[in-house]
Amino acid sequence: MSSPTIPVFDGHNDLPWHLRETRGSSVSDLHDEEVSPFTTIPQIRRGGLAAQFWSVYVHSSITGPEAVKATLEQIDLVHRLVEEYRDDFAWALTAQDVRRTVATGRVASLLGVEGGQQIDGSLAALRMYARLGTRYMTLTWSTTHSWADSATDVRVHGGLTEFGREVVAEMNRIGMIVDLSHVSDEVMHQALDLSTLPVMFSHSSARSVTDHPRNIPDDVLDRLPGNGGVAMATFVPRFVSDRSDDDGGTVASVEDVADHVDHLRERVGVDHVGLGGDLCGTPTMPAGLESAADYPRLFSVLADRGWSDADLRRLGFENAARVLKANDPPYLAWSGGQD
Repeated sequence: MSSPTIPVFDGHNDLPWHLRETRGSSVSDLHDEEVSPFTTIPQIRRGGLAAQFWSVYVHSSITGPEAVKATLEQIDLVHRLVEEYRDDFAWALTAQDVRRTVATGRVASLLGVEGGQQIDGSLAALRMYARLGTRYMTLTWSTTHSWADSATDVRVHGGLTEFGREVVAEMNRIGMIVDLSHVSDEVMHQALDLSTLPVMFSHSSARSVTDHPRNIPDDVLDRLPGNGGVAMATFVPRFVSDRSDDDGGTVASVEDVADHVDHLRERVGVDHVGLGGDLCGTPTMPAGLESAADYPRLFSVLADRGWSDADLRRLGFENAARVLKANDPPYLAWSGGQD
């Protein structure tokens, strides 16, 4: 098996929502593997997780000012998580912060808002999320909202509205990465037309391998190198496999995820591929990738397919770090991390 010393900068983990839903937003006992089947501190340590975009997701049934309140509660939860486990996590805002934190042996912790409806139509709310440490926003979640169409809902805007275009411009201005997971194909193309900085797909795989609307079509992938962005392959079973068991559940394995990673590299090049597992965001994970402890299993499969250690490091960490650095705004240079 490949060494777990390949560091991982993961694009998306829903542990904060899991803690909200199952533990009343408590951040206690994360050394206990009973807290979550997917992400606990022992699992993180075994898997070589070095940096994590923690999702501050809010379900789209929560709308308006309540969505802003709930987002702030999720941001608070991650802040409390980092404060509670200072030996294991440290706050990171910039790419420099991430590298400084990784050198101390702690997990660099960043935030990602998962759905443009969480700003309630307010650029001021967007800016305040950035000031609280949010470094990306997914333009939609699974539902279409007032200014952008989702990949998995009725498309009513033809992509982005005029306000949606303003959102992309403002995200570029303040250094919040434009995340194109969950959005419609039209939004993908329009955001790539508009963005002056590298974008990311924080947790999406390849549509030509598994035909699901949450995955990235090849005509969008073909534009990614020109933008400089990164496609972070997800582990969600129904996004990486179309096989079913007798009960109708999706059957997926670590090899299926490797097939998607291989296709992404072939299509966009090794410098534009990353990992965004979506741990805690789905009820089951592929066989062999059951938790944060299992990233080394994926690296082992890829190494057996001919991936070099240098390319595995690009996949696991360096490409995400590069996109973060490209989006680091000058006013974050003072941050210095949080010990």
